[in-house]
Amino acid sequence: MLAVLGFLTIGVFLYLIMTKRLSVLIALVLVPIVFALIGGFGLEIGAMMLEGIEKVAPTGIMVAFAVLYFGLMMDAGLFDPMVSKMLLIVKGDPLKVVIGTAVITMLVALDGDGASTFMITVSALLPLYKRLKMNPLILSGVVALGAGVMNLAPWGGPTARAMATLDVNSAQLFNPVLPAMLVGVLWVLFSAYVLGKRERNRLGIIKIDEKDNKVFEELAATTAADFKRPKLFWFNLVLTVLLLIALIKVWLPLPTLFIIAFAIALLVNYPNHKQQMERITSHANSVVMVSTMIFAAGIFTGILTGTKMIDEMALSMVSIIPESMAGYLPLLVAVTSMPLSLVFTPDAYYFGVLPVISQTASAFGVDPIEIGRAAILGQMTTGFPLSPLTASTFILIGMAGVDLGDHQRFIFKWAFGTTIVMTIIALLTGAITI
Repeated sequence: MLAVLGFLTIGVFLYLIMTKRLSVLIALVLVPIVFALIGGFGLEIGAMMLEGIEKVAPTGIMVAFAVLYFGLMMDAGLFDPMVSKMLLIVKGDPLKVVIGTAVITMLVALDGDGASTFMITVSALLPLYKRLKMNPLILSGVVALGAGVMNLAPWGGPTARAMATLDVNSAQLFNPVLPAMLVGVLWVLFSAYVLGKRERNRLGIIKIDEKDNKVFEELAATTAADFKRPKLFWFNLVLTVLLLIALIKVWLPLPTLFIIAFAIALLVNYPNHKQQMERITSHANSVVMVSTMIFAAGIFTGILTGTKMIDEMALSMVSIIPESMAGYLPLLVAVTSMPLSLVFTPDAYYFGVLPVISQTASAFGVDPIEIGRAAILGQMTTGFPLSPLTASTFILIGMAGVDLGDHQRFIFKWAFGTTIVMTIIALLTGAITI
């Protein structure tokens, strides 16, 4: 019964947001409540919701102040010289911009943190996309592809969870998958090339020459503001670099780092109280949209976890596998891993589903480690930037200014393609077998 309710919850939620019958925020809150009530959890729902909110609270706080910080840096003109230089390098060619987006994302994503990857890359590249009038779905999509494939790294969440669950090290689990990951990187670059070529055909190449001051100034001019911007480029740059280093090194909890950095940046750039309030107010809409979505996602996962719907879904999935298909379990797990990122949180999958599947595989004579390798080819790796169950997804779409349903429809096939390509290479190299 709980498994059915769980699948219905996920299915109805995805249907409502994909068809735009409800906003993501409303669907995240009301859909699980309705099915939890049907399941008879009326008096317990409040505690489940609160527990879910508590789990995502640090992320929500971090996102709120991250949006404020990077918004302030855009106001202060920090990214203007960088964007202007990029305009000269890509020479107004959308194809080069999209490929550059993929390369930059994969480099930034080496830190293994999706949230910081999205905040850094989108903040830096969004002004360029806007000035060239490029489709923001390409930005969110290509960033999702780059971050997804890099999330296979041993220090990334999914692989680390799989190693803990299976009690193996990275040499056993990850190293055999490395060739597949490298081919996955090439696939991301190929996908970026195709999407960039389409955008070039749509927009053409905008000719930019340093000697052509009129054209250059039009494209490189900063977005209009009704106040004089402070000339503190180097201070802002140093502060931002220190912030990024602190984020990677985790000198302090991420939420506190952004709160401190924002307070310092606001005080130095805008010492006047009136200007400070204007800057906060100007970004209030973005803060509310992104942070409320994250808290709503906490309610969604809190109810699914608290009612044990996720646990029962995991058990039901395993129970339907016929014995004749046991040898194909690694392939089945690999192919379904990316789509199931829309259904299971990383904790639910790697700590709930993976142990049961790996034990089942072992009983059939299949190496459990192969199940782990198959899982990381898509489950919350290539799939996490599309999943409504991860807070970082809402950071990505919120900062890029796109709708979750539009984002999923636009990039799903390319992200799924990454998993399929890596699965083929994993089979050819023996990382997984059938």
